[in-house]
Amino acid sequence: MAIAGSYRTLYDEFRAEAGHRPLFLVGDAATILDELHAESIDCALTSPPYWGQRSYSSGGIGLEERYEDYIAHLLTIFGKLQRVLKRTGSFWLNIGDSYAKKNLLGLPWRIALSMTDQQGWILRNSIVWNKIKGGPDNATDKLRNVHEMLFHFVKTPKGYFYDVDAARKTPRLAKVVNGAVVSATGVSGVRYRRQIELSTALTETEKMNAVAALEAILFEVREGRLADFRMIIRGQQRTTHSDSERVSGRARELQEKGFYFLKYHPNGSKLSDVWDILPEDTQKRKGHFAAYPEDLCKIPIQTTCPEDGIVLDPFCGTGTTNYVSFCLGRKSVGIDLSMEYIKAATERCRFLL
Repeated sequence: MAIAGSYRTLYDEFRAEAGHRPLFLVGDAATILDELHAESIDCALTSPPYWGQRSYSSGGIGLEERYEDYIAHLLTIFGKLQRVLKRTGSFWLNIGDSYAKKNLLGLPWRIALSMTDQQGWILRNSIVWNKIKGGPDNATDKLRNVHEMLFHFVKTPKGYFYDVDAARKTPRLAKVVNGAVVSATGVSGVRYRRQIELSTALTETEKMNAVAALEAILFEVREGRLADFRMIIRGQQRTTHSDSERVSGRARELQEKGFYFLKYHPNGSKLSDVWDILPEDTQKRKGHFAAYPEDLCKIPIQTTCPEDGIVLDPFCGTGTTNYVSFCLGRKSVGIDLSMEYIKAATERCRFLL
């Protein structure tokens, strides 16, 4: 744990050492980021103090009188973070909204759009964190607020590190029922064969080709190379995306062949941009009432930080980002103004060493 001194020296020593011990630095994020090497961080993940909602230890961002000043302060930090992030890196930002004079400000999107418009960040995803349950809400003139935003930013539109297989659901497997192969969602091919046979929109040659292609797909399922699929047949199923042959390759394929297949990825479907994650309110973290959940950190780290990479949290609080990074085998740096929070984060991660 570093309290003062040369942050760059401490950072250099940390980068050179073996293992995944987190490095915690006490101080202002803007000052510390200035001392870190450019393009040396693989992934940044943070949840800054929310504006006007809590009184955080050691003051800092979130206590501004005007929300415009809050946004400006955050953008100063994010600009410095952009410098230390590798060209192949990603920045994940979890931010909550606030009200002013009963008006919902839309702060997450104000911040995200300011980052793209003023600093050149590229926004790849906006994830809705559905908390499933929320805190008490005694207002009688509005609905309860039970979601927050998680934004994924990159520095370049192509070439950034992304392990898409780390963001997939565990696939269901095909099976054999009464001697017939059935896909993960129950597709056996019987209905498709019948539709082909009775089709008035296919020529006899197209019917023969469609049946042969269906048998080939079912063979892939039987061999375990494919878990699931859908068949789109001219005159039977609605084309996906567009009916226009000019803009849709599938529409052209349907016109030329009379059918096409939608093959499901064998490693499972990708996660959606709505995540159902319970808030962590049972971790008994003394003095910190806004700890974000470990499950919110896992996918960002797994997908956008290589195994030999470094994760950075410029507002680390009690060290959730660093704790999860260590559990996933990544090195990490945590920065916070509060000595109290840094001590709690250090103690929390100490048991992993």
